[in-house]
This record gives sequence, C-alpha cells and structure tokens, in this order.
Amino acid sequence: MYFAALLARTEDGWEASDTELDDVETLSDLADLAREATPDEDTVFVLIEQEDSWFGLVRVDGEEDPRIFVSDAAAAARSAYGELLLTDELLGREPGADDGPDLDALDLDGTEEGESEEEDDDDAPTTSVSTVPHGPVGDGRILDDLGVSEKELRGLDPNDALAEIAEALGASEVLETVR
Repeated sequence: MYFAALLARTEDGWEASDTELDDVETLSDLADLAREATPDEDTVFVLIEQEDSWFGLVRVDGEEDPRIFVSDAAAAARSAYGELLLTDELLGREPGADDGPDLDALDLDGTEEGESEEEDDDDAPTTSVSTVPHGPVGDGRILDDLGVSEKELRGLDPNDALAEIAEALGASEVLETVR
C-alpha cells in the first residue's frame, strides 16, 4: 500500500494534497508536478511511503534541482515509485550503468553459438550487477533548516515517519486531511 502527497509551504502555512504518481515516469516529471503545486517558488515536498517498508522525500525549492532522501534504498528499489527516486547519481553510479552487459568485458572463448564448452558453467564468471545499498541514501540534511536533523531523519520508523515529519514541520493536521 502506497501513500503519496504534496506538502507545499505558502505564506499562509503548509498546504497538503494527495497525488497520483501513475503518470509520473521520471524524477524530472515528479519535480515538475511538485512545482505545479504552488504558484510561487515556495518549498514543496513530495512525500512517499510504502507501508512498513520505506519512505522517501523529494524537496523542490523553486527551480533548483530536487533534493532526495530515501529511508531504505533496497526496499525502494523493489517498487515503481522507489525507482523514480533512486537515480544513478543518488546511488553513486555512472549514468546508464545498468543498461545491460558490458560488451568489452565479455569472455569471447571462440565457441560458436550452439557449441558447448567443456568447462563447468559454475566456474564461469558472472556479470557484475550494481547492487542497491540497504539503508538510507540521499540528502540526510534535507530537513535541517526546518528543524529535523539528519540523525533524527535517519532514525525514523517507516510506519510513522511522514506523520513525525509533518508534526515537526507544523503540518500534521493538513497532511492528515489527505490521508
């Protein structure tokens, strides 16, 4: 079960709205969706959680690049919404690193297609796949200026994280109205 909401800071305080992410395909699309939530260049958060598993925050301040925090990258990688947030840059990978096997690294042993090798396949080298780290990734200081330290953010339980964040921001009532 997923929950996704936009939380925008305005002159009058925080405004929340639930949001559908089904049509969002990239982080850029998600940032554009957040920017549309407010006519000014106010701070907007995209809050995403998967029940009992992980939560993610995307912070958009005007036209600046979005800042991202994901509580458990490995758990998020198993979900479509999590994959939106887990960019190559966030994971410290070269862009396009998972685009398939590296043709330069293939062991071309001279056998033709259909011929068998005499060696046991268990001894053959396996293709290295970039792994997604377990635990938090991203900008742990995403909420520092709003009163939530990196240590506090990293220590939040995914079940209660968005409620605790909203409470620290003074936005718990508006967030609860869209839950």
